This record gives sequence, C-alpha cells and structure tokens, in this order.
Amino acid sequence: MDELERELRLGVQRQPAPASLKHRVMERRRQQRARQHRRMVWFERLAASLVLAGVAGGAAFWRHEVELRRGEEAKQQVFTALRITNHALQVMNAQLEERNKDSR
Repeated sequence: MDELERELRLGVQRQPAPASLKHRVMERRRQQRARQHRRMVWFERLAASLVLAGVAGGAAFWRHEVELRRGEEAKQQVFTALRITNHALQVMNAQLEERNKDSR
C-alpha cells in the first residue's frame, strides 16, 4: 500500500509546465483562429455570391417582364392601327362602289 500511495502522490504532485507549452498552446490557438477566419471568409463570400445571384436573377426577371409588357403594348398598338386602317379601307371601298354605281 505504501508503494501505491507513493506513486499516487508522485502522480498528483504539482510539476512545472514544460518550457514550450505556452508556445504550443498559443500556436494551436493561432491556427484555430486562422482556420475559423478562413471559414468565415468563405461563408461571407458564399453569402455575397448568393445575394448577387439573387439580385441578378431578380433584375433579369424584372427586365423580362418589362419587355413582355412593352411587347404587349406594341401588339395592342399594331392591332389598333390595323382596325383603323381596316375601317378606313371599308369606308374607301364603300365610296368607290358608290362612285362606280353613279358613273355607270
């Protein structure tokens, strides 16, 4: 039992830290911070890329919608012009028929 107690006391006895312990701990902490920083920068870049992609996609969608709306407006204007032209041609044909009837 004395031998066991002696080994336990030696095992529990306070010992000075190795001289390089502080340096190793600080180096490991610096490496961990560097890894965390790289990871954070990566996530920030990823988030910025997603935001930019969303903005670009939204802008493209908006532009497409504007172009569709302009196209529809132009189509309506063309149809209106064709209706006016058709009406004018019908009036002109009616007048020509009247003149042709009168001249016979």
